[in-house]
Amino acid sequence: MGLEQHRHTAHATQREGRGPIGSGTAVTATDVIRIGGEQARTGRWRGDRHIAYLAPMPEYPAPSADFVRQCLDVLAHRGFERVVTGALSPLEQTGFLAAGFAVEQQLHLLGVDLDDIIDLRRTGCGPIPARLRRGRRKDWDAVLTVDGSAFPPFWRLDEGGLVEAMSATPRFRFRVAETDGRICGYTVCGRAGRRGFVQRLAVDPDHQGMGIGCALLVDGLRWMGRRGVTRAVVNTQIGNDAALALYERVGFRRETVGLSVLSAGLTL
Repeated sequence: MGLEQHRHTAHATQREGRGPIGSGTAVTATDVIRIGGEQARTGRWRGDRHIAYLAPMPEYPAPSADFVRQCLDVLAHRGFERVVTGALSPLEQTGFLAAGFAVEQQLHLLGVDLDDIIDLRRTGCGPIPARLRRGRRKDWDAVLTVDGSAFPPFWRLDEGGLVEAMSATPRFRFRVAETDGRICGYTVCGRAGRRGFVQRLAVDPDHQGMGIGCALLVDGLRWMGRRGVTRAVVNTQIGNDAALALYERVGFRRETVGLSVLSAGLTL
């Protein structure tokens, strides 16, 4: 990182776990920028060596503008040309916007108190033509194929993005839906204390409308509820009416403010 080492340290750390990916514990290496008492996760955006992502750490205060500027300096010296954030709340956006970021995409934020849907049978999820099971490392290629078919290019995950979704919270649940021996859907749900997150939900277009997405979502919410989560949130891009209808049918309600993905160019 050249001259940046004189001003701060930025290095990779290992998030320790007690089992393999898919067991419910994050165990992948996450690149973390630490400057003073602030931290942020970073890495390649969808595997693109020219674009980095920068995301606040869970359970840390919103990043300051000065911290974000120094992170941009670090990423520029690493050779990136552009940086994209995770989905940020208005409070989290403040430091990024002050550091020169602009809005790239806007999303709906939805939340639900799990006590309100303790009887998940009333969600209307009936029998589905698929079997739900724990996701495994060997499923990743098939899962990413489903993801690529279900999302437009900007939102599609590569392997690094899938790992990031699993690593974003201290504990997670990775489930797949399988029919005729083939994976047709999957979900990643996470929890941090009493907060729950639907990190990713995707169903192959040929299998949509069969209740598979609903079953995967309810499975994740039940897992959260058994482990003391009291409130869960999810975000989805504006215009994804099918996803909105599903979440609202299960009990999620739109928050008064949404989320935004921000971006900025990098120069040395």
